[in-house]
Amino acid sequence: MNNTIGKAEADSFVPAAPIEITRAATLAPLPRPPYGFGNHFTDHIATLRYTEATGWGEPRIVPFGELSLHPSAAGFQYSQSIFDAFKAHLQPDGSLAMFRPDMHIARLNRSAARMCIPQVEPRMLMELIQRLCDLDRRWAPSDPGSALYIRPTIVATEGFVSLRPARDYLLVVFLSPVGDYFAEGSAPVRILASDEFVRAARGGVGSAKTGGNYAAAMYATRAAVEQGYSQILWLDGVERRYLEEVGSMNIFVKIAGRVRTPPLSDSILAGVTRDTILSILRDSGAAVSEEPIAIDELFEAHDAGTLDEVFGTGTAAIVSPIGRIAYKGKEIQVRDGQRGPTTEWLYDKLLAVQKGRDNDPQGWRVTVPHFG
Repeated sequence: MNNTIGKAEADSFVPAAPIEITRAATLAPLPRPPYGFGNHFTDHIATLRYTEATGWGEPRIVPFGELSLHPSAAGFQYSQSIFDAFKAHLQPDGSLAMFRPDMHIARLNRSAARMCIPQVEPRMLMELIQRLCDLDRRWAPSDPGSALYIRPTIVATEGFVSLRPARDYLLVVFLSPVGDYFAEGSAPVRILASDEFVRAARGGVGSAKTGGNYAAAMYATRAAVEQGYSQILWLDGVERRYLEEVGSMNIFVKIAGRVRTPPLSDSILAGVTRDTILSILRDSGAAVSEEPIAIDELFEAHDAGTLDEVFGTGTAAIVSPIGRIAYKGKEIQVRDGQRGPTTEWLYDKLLAVQKGRDNDPQGWRVTVPHFG
């Protein structure tokens, strides 16, 4: 299966089967900013169902509500579930555009393959999401930094107890108007590097967006928060030496004028924002590379005065500056705890492209049509 879909295909796709739409009888009042992150949900959800006999089908959009699953569903018992997430932004002309949905759908299918979940036809899912976004477009916020968050999720629904991949699945997409991911907003965050806890190991499922990865990170993250830190800086699972991710974000460092980020592996999530930032940097002519970065190197660069900036990237947080890093009882401050110029430029540039205030030569924005 081809897991990618181009902008032209997304804009012109006609589904083989009609989507059954049941509109909510009563529309909820729109929330007022600040929205927080994931605190509010729109009036409808979209669903697809999979069985071995029929494959993915039964596309529906229904009023937002709770789901019913068998008590022994594999999604409950064995965490056979995945998700992805991207955003849609209001444009200056009042239209609504999703940002790089093709890459997110492709990543959802890669996660599905890793978790033994049947992959979804990309155009089918794209059209279903576009229909949902169009129906609930009134929820798309216009405030700076805000967006309509799109979360497709797949969970195994077959009820059984033996250990094997399920035969039945439910895909559900919900929408949420969101603001800043971190309580600090765009202010630099304080992080704790851990050589005790590991997010993922080579050969595991660290490159898949499966719920177990995030559940496994909660204990270490809670311990860091109790010590006054916002996130964990995860190191590799073998040597406990090389940077991998920061919280649920990819990490970038700028040392002696050069921007670096760890190379992708099966223990690092292939962030779409990461890929976007690398493209923006390379197109600008900046010195940038993907290579291993040792935690000791950060502290040595700080002591030498060459640690220029550190930041994380992700769909939720966009580009988040890191102001302090603690490791083995020592803490360093990056740029006196202030946002760096590269971090600020990348945040502004990316947001301008997403919100239609800047050119989109790569075709990253996909317009949500008015279906009527």
